[in-house]
Amino acid sequence: MKKSLAGISFVLLALTPFANATSTTPVPPKKHTTQHPTTVTHHVASAATTHHATSATHHTVAARTTATHTASAHTASGSAHAVVARHATTPHHSYGERFFTSSFSENPAAGDVTDGEDPVVRAAALEALGNMNGTVLAIDPSSGRILAMVNQKLALSSGAEPCSTIKVSVALAALKEGLIKADTPVNLGGHYTLDLTHALAKSVNLYFEVLGRALGFERVKHYANMFGLGELAGYNIAGEQLGTYPDNELPLSSGGVGRMCSFGESISMTPLQLGALASAIANGGTLYYLQHPTSQSELTSFTPKVKRLLDIQDVVPELLPGMAGAVNFSNGTARSLRQNFIQFPVFGKTGTCSNMGTRFGWFVSYGDAPTGRIVTVIFLEGDRNVFGPKAAELTGQFYRAMYERNFFAPKPATTSTAELQGTSTPSAQ
Repeated sequence: MKKSLAGISFVLLALTPFANATSTTPVPPKKHTTQHPTTVTHHVASAATTHHATSATHHTVAARTTATHTASAHTASGSAHAVVARHATTPHHSYGERFFTSSFSENPAAGDVTDGEDPVVRAAALEALGNMNGTVLAIDPSSGRILAMVNQKLALSSGAEPCSTIKVSVALAALKEGLIKADTPVNLGGHYTLDLTHALAKSVNLYFEVLGRALGFERVKHYANMFGLGELAGYNIAGEQLGTYPDNELPLSSGGVGRMCSFGESISMTPLQLGALASAIANGGTLYYLQHPTSQSELTSFTPKVKRLLDIQDVVPELLPGMAGAVNFSNGTARSLRQNFIQFPVFGKTGTCSNMGTRFGWFVSYGDAPTGRIVTVIFLEGDRNVFGPKAAELTGQFYRAMYERNFFAPKPATTSTAELQGTSTPSAQ
């Protein structure tokens, strides 16, 4: 029997085919809370009351971390006002938001230390990023080894608002609490319900506001910290800075925990932190310290280092349909990836928002190649040329570039010392 979150008296005027943040006027943060199934109805009803008390604020707040996109971009579903206004086939308006950061960089990889990186992966990352102002991070999720890190200065910085990529952490928390499964219908107001698969694929903000308010800040923070937010992701990586996960919930006037769970408001996340979490999802629950060998000797002596084991193996299968839908659905926010790559499954999540004159575009994914999985994070900064679907498009180019360089081709079996000496090890009978 499917469970249903009910009781929120919020009327959606329309549901657009896309749902990432796409407005551009300042908006306060929103909150989400999640409880055990036996108390969900009560807490969602309370959240509905809170929502009414702050709905006027949300209508203006929804634009602060929202961005204006092109036809392939996301649209915001954080408020009914925003939902009805945006559609991918009509021009978007900036609503007065001004950007002061360039989307382009003459040489984003200047100063990178590359001696311990995989040359094929790095070449593909450089090709995909081009002159965009951003960073490309590629990780082997089976060990935590960073295969390539282009624009290390940005990748190791103090991070940025995670935008809608925070929804992955929130979804895992809600799944672990037993609040939902992939197909559980969640009531978002009136007769409008949505399940996790479609909410992730289309990045529906209101859905994650409801989950966040049902979970509550303390539980949301507990899972986020367990997943590695708010702590260094790397092991002795020179120059790595720490992101921020606040100790206190956003004020209700700023959107509360709902805003934190839909846009990542007040949170600062690094590409390494997001990559480490995605690696744990890809490998079934092992959160490795990320390591970035900087010489051939470090590469030769490389040994994986486990930070902790995450108890998520049972819920990852519930999460993946939504991450696959982001790429494969006709209205998925990462469908632009398929313009460049369709050779094997890719699971991902986009994020778009803006802050203080800079727009952020995130895409985190793992590719399920026949020869093994690979995790990628592309993070872009800039103006209206930057958004999550653009990062997804570049990720498709990255996978394509590696595919064309035969990175995913089966590797020839290595010849053992015994075989070279003309002897063999007796086989077990």
